[in-house]
Amino acid sequence: MKKIIPLLIVMATSLFLGSCAGIKYLTVETREPAQVTLPSNVFSLAIVNNVVQQPDNIGHETRLIGRSTNERAKASSDSISIYYTEALAQFLNEEDYFQNVLFYPEPLRSDADFFQERPITPEQMNVIRKKTGADAVISLDRLIIQTEKKDQFRQQGYTYSEMTGRINSILRVYLPTMEGKIPAVQYNDSIRWEGLDTQNIPAYADIVLPSREEVMKQLAVQAAEKMTYVFAPHWEKQNRWYYTLPNALMREGESFAKSANWIAAIEKWEAFFNSRSNKTEKAKAANNIALAREMMDDMMQALEWANISFELFTQSSAPNSLDRKRSLLYKNELERRVSTSNKLNMEDF
Repeated sequence: MKKIIPLLIVMATSLFLGSCAGIKYLTVETREPAQVTLPSNVFSLAIVNNVVQQPDNIGHETRLIGRSTNERAKASSDSISIYYTEALAQFLNEEDYFQNVLFYPEPLRSDADFFQERPITPEQMNVIRKKTGADAVISLDRLIIQTEKKDQFRQQGYTYSEMTGRINSILRVYLPTMEGKIPAVQYNDSIRWEGLDTQNIPAYADIVLPSREEVMKQLAVQAAEKMTYVFAPHWEKQNRWYYTLPNALMREGESFAKSANWIAAIEKWEAFFNSRSNKTEKAKAANNIALAREMMDDMMQALEWANISFELFTQSSAPNSLDRKRSLLYKNELERRVSTSNKLNMEDF
């Protein structure tokens, strides 16, 4: 069954990093929801390859030095769709959200019509589900990769070039209960490289341009990683901060925060907040309390204190002040996290 993972923020590192005097930063990990929410009874997935291999002479171009137009080039996309689907199965398994994610090794397409998409039929889906025991099937139904190499100049007998790789893919989710409604996820991206167009020269290994085949592999694996976040909740690193002031209560709160004793830190920071009349000082304490509440996964209280902090900074600082800008960013981020928390709860349970 799906893993039940509480909506928590965990410390990514115990090291608190100082910047300017009066503010310290820390790195946290936040639990982000999947972009496509599958039904709660989907515990296992099968990942399948449903594309025709891209012909070698399609999608690849070269522009030579001094030329204004591109020439066609060739590159083998052999096994690129396998890289994509196998990597997607591996990445989804590593997220530990579904009970099982299986890579289905048999290509579904045997025709040569590369540009034509052919979604999986209900009969094919049932065969796959029967063989794998999967509750749903995620199929790679389109994969088009382009590479463009532009030669820039010659250096020590080698050509210095730039390479741009572009990928367009479509994944579809096949479920027995969708009644013809098949969710489709399209992914477009590109990567650019620069370097010497040569191979096996150790002295230039760090500035060698990858081959077109290597470009396609990297694009496929990157796409698989991005698509993992579409189908499974995941962790993302983010920066947070808290304020320090030359005051005993604020320093004690900081000391407790460093040891992740957030309840004690809140007690000290609230005592400081209640004892002050200066709006800027109160705003800084409110920000710290919001952070502590977020670290305790008390998102509504965290947002409430973030709103208080922003309102106090608005009243006590200039419109372009860094404190006000930081406070607005944090308030907006907490609002986003509160809005997605229900989605995460539905996925996990």
